[in-house]
Amino acid sequence: MTTDTLTSFLSWYFDHHPVHAAQVGSLEHYSTFGDFSATAFEQRAREKGAWLAQLEPLPRSVDRDLALSVLRGDSAMEAWPSWRRDPQQYSGVVFYGLLAPFLHRLLPEADLVTAAISKLREVPALLAAAEANLDSSLASPLVVQRALGQVKTGRPFLIDMLPQQVSSLSLRAQLVEAAGPAAEAFDRHVAFLEDFAVRATGDWRMGEKLYSTLLQDKEMLGYGAPELHQRGQDAYASLEAELISLAGTADWRAAMSALQDDHPPTLEAMRAEYEAETARARAALVEHSLVTLPEGEECRVVPSPPFNRAVLSVASYFGPPSLTAGRVGHFFVPFTPDGASSEQVEQRLRTNARSQLPTISVHEAYPGHHWHAAWVAAQGSTHPLRKVFRTSYFSEGWALYSEKLLRSVGYYTTPAALMGHVEARLFRAARMVVDTALHCGDMTPAEAEAFMVSRTALTPGTASGEVKRYCAWPTQAPSYLTGALEIDQIREDYLAAELGSLRDFHDRIAGSGALPLGLARRVALGED
Repeated sequence: MTTDTLTSFLSWYFDHHPVHAAQVGSLEHYSTFGDFSATAFEQRAREKGAWLAQLEPLPRSVDRDLALSVLRGDSAMEAWPSWRRDPQQYSGVVFYGLLAPFLHRLLPEADLVTAAISKLREVPALLAAAEANLDSSLASPLVVQRALGQVKTGRPFLIDMLPQQVSSLSLRAQLVEAAGPAAEAFDRHVAFLEDFAVRATGDWRMGEKLYSTLLQDKEMLGYGAPELHQRGQDAYASLEAELISLAGTADWRAAMSALQDDHPPTLEAMRAEYEAETARARAALVEHSLVTLPEGEECRVVPSPPFNRAVLSVASYFGPPSLTAGRVGHFFVPFTPDGASSEQVEQRLRTNARSQLPTISVHEAYPGHHWHAAWVAAQGSTHPLRKVFRTSYFSEGWALYSEKLLRSVGYYTTPAALMGHVEARLFRAARMVVDTALHCGDMTPAEAEAFMVSRTALTPGTASGEVKRYCAWPTQAPSYLTGALEIDQIREDYLAAELGSLRDFHDRIAGSGALPLGLARRVALGED
């Protein structure tokens, strides 16, 4: 009964979120973005309430509790409707909804083009819905301007980048022709958002009450924003003391700045060095038997998509479709936006210095995001819910845990690489401090940027991009170190109970998906 109800819930979810369904491998959802009208959003909210009422009486289980955490998080966010606040809720769907099928290659090229053309025809209506739904009294100018940077890449993405995913010249021509009206809709949307940004008067601050509700009900952490903030401060102090010891001076930032002078000379050279470092990280997993590698996995190290460069200034990862046999993931190297100045390129290269490349590669690839995504996809016995719903408090926590795990086997072989690793962890502690302070009203964006520049190794340009991200995406930035510390504690309890080897622990907890950490603990300790 419970399994049937959860399967029905997942089917309902896919029908109402076809882009997410397609990204995890549901081929029947490849040809549409779905309904983005206000009526549809309001109807989905009512139906989610009905699902909550249906699932809550069911017997307690990890899968049922995972579905409830998703629904409770969505219910809490009804008080902070992103579909009325953030234009990227619409543009991001278009970009990833069109690109992901070509990255995954689950269908013949002709079928991929047919599905893409179907979605391209929906773009004008989708963007028109965005313009009708966005509320100038709720939307923040900062968040709108951030999204505008992405929207401005719409025409070149549709006319140039997307057709390049197709090898057949005739199919490419069909795609270009279909992209014309969609590109024109993006042009109109740019003009709309430029005006809307001037009219927008909303606040990006979420507030402590909702922030804490999400931590407790969605992430199942057991504590709220004040404790999260204090944990960040405590972790920062400890990590800074370690950096001072490694640097041999209280001015560890000057030491890190000097290390950042040694960086790849060009963006392409940066990509190539990341590729080499990714291969070295994979070899370390094999050498030390830290995890089980799934068959057929491959991590491709490529430039970040142009549409993503305006909204994300650090490395990122796009995984294989978890409901399929695909095991190919994409490590996106953080290229600067087209037209960036030489100074902006230099800042980006410095933020990806050779002292930092090893720990970032571990985080994004092995055994971080790529191994985790490929391993989850390879698990055949778990309920599909665990392959669909992910929380960054586990997925990013796991990736940061991985950085420390590789340190334990001597992966960071130079003092510079070890400093880069510790600073990367300190950077995540700074995120915990800043994100909570921003959304609880204790810090302005300017103060947050100054904090990140003076208290981490970020360059000013990268710090600016980071803080805009925190303002637009509350609660995500603290997930890295918060999750890593929680996984550390679960591991300690697992090994103390003599439930298996370290490799067994990694395979078990990471193979369970990217669960809220309270559920991940139950799975790891045998309470599944």
